Amino acid sequence: MAHYHLIGICGTAMASLAGMLRARGHDVTGSDANVYPPMSDVLAGLGIPVCLGYAPSNFTRRPDVVVIGNAIARGNPEVEHVLEHRWRYASLPEVLRQEFLWGKRVLVVTGTHGKTTTTALAAHVLTVGGLEPTFLIGGVAENFGVSFRVTDSDFVVLEGDEYDTAYFDKGPKFMHYLPEIGVVNNVEFDHADIYPNLDAVKLAFRRFVNLIPRTGVCIVGFDSPHAREVVTRSPAPVEGFALDTPDAHWRAADIAYTETGMRFTVRRGEVELGTFTLPTFGDFNVRNALAVMAAATFWGLTPERIATGLSTFQAVKRRMEVRGEVGGVTVIDDFAHHPTAVKATLAALAHRFPGRPLTAVFEPRSWSSRKRVFQIAYAEAFDAARQVVIAPVFEREKVADDDCFSPEQLAADLMARGKSAAVVSGAAAIVDYLLPRLGPGEVVAVLSNGGFGGLHDKLLAGLRAVTGTPA
Repeated sequence: MAHYHLIGICGTAMASLAGMLRARGHDVTGSDANVYPPMSDVLAGLGIPVCLGYAPSNFTRRPDVVVIGNAIARGNPEVEHVLEHRWRYASLPEVLRQEFLWGKRVLVVTGTHGKTTTTALAAHVLTVGGLEPTFLIGGVAENFGVSFRVTDSDFVVLEGDEYDTAYFDKGPKFMHYLPEIGVVNNVEFDHADIYPNLDAVKLAFRRFVNLIPRTGVCIVGFDSPHAREVVTRSPAPVEGFALDTPDAHWRAADIAYTETGMRFTVRRGEVELGTFTLPTFGDFNVRNALAVMAAATFWGLTPERIATGLSTFQAVKRRMEVRGEVGGVTVIDDFAHHPTAVKATLAALAHRFPGRPLTAVFEPRSWSSRKRVFQIAYAEAFDAARQVVIAPVFEREKVADDDCFSPEQLAADLMARGKSAAVVSGAAAIVDYLLPRLGPGEVVAVLSNGGFGGLHDKLLAGLRAVTGTPA
């Protein structure tokens, strides 16, 4: 058993790794500049001590390994102390591979969109199927109430992130993993702070595909042209999935929306496997389900076991999560920030709440959304909404003027498309703007990959105040 100290421990992935190491019996400590729920509560519940702020004095003794999170840069006092004393340090993916992956059968889910939900769905379906996998997900899976689990099973399910690994390793995290099954949901340009162009993104995914052994399988979204391109030289057999692409091995048809989710028919080649149900919304979730079905089948699950897993899936927090309903107004929290994800999420909400007006509140917070690269694409991403509120660019001062996304231009473009649109700064001001503009039955979708200043709770509190609804 070893002593691991995690610098930046309160990040979702870092806190999950801390929990996994603790479950293995290791001694775990950590530090972070921002210690706040929910991950601070998770760490406290696990009995993992966390220091607020970074300082060499946080090292009450020399750790066996210091894990440096990918948000931590040179100049961090603890990092400098580790380097000066030549202590052993590693990245999260390195430790994950060393402690949990060697000798295991590993499913790695990658792609520009859908990784977290697909990983959570795979973990649940495989658990229902009796494989009891160890897993690490980039969000809290509702079926488990956690983002990680450690078991004695031979099977592991991981979310494979294409973002960089650490300040000393600028390659993607998924290159450290050991996939027997690799899923490539889709490939688009994203992470403009890491990748200069789409070709660089595709090269990263080609390298990931090259990790899969010939005895494994590469499962690919055949309706994503760039995904198909990156697997053309896959050493492993390729199985494609799509809703209606004729040459896909796994296809879904007859998608019907119900009050509780979706129903669809699945074919594998020329064989119809039956009708399946999924208690989530959005055609993209049917695609996710097809990828999971292909992986679960490769590991020996029957269609009947898979069907049970799909029908009992409870989604992931911050993916079309209902935060509350007051006075007939429903407030939704969603992680969507890429224009493709924004468009798909709003379309899914239109199916989930048919006939109800939809308001979108968007925060340009991710690096790609803060840059001009998707300026035009965002104008077409909000078609399902009747009104849109755009927050100012997060940490605007960190983006060059000639490369910065313009919320004002987006508002003008949306108004030209017949939408009501406005740029409003700050959560409190957004609440004040929205309250008189929300009609009966309104659905408000808050779209951000961050906390957005607690906007969800502030909006619900404002609605309670104006409607006289008790808390």
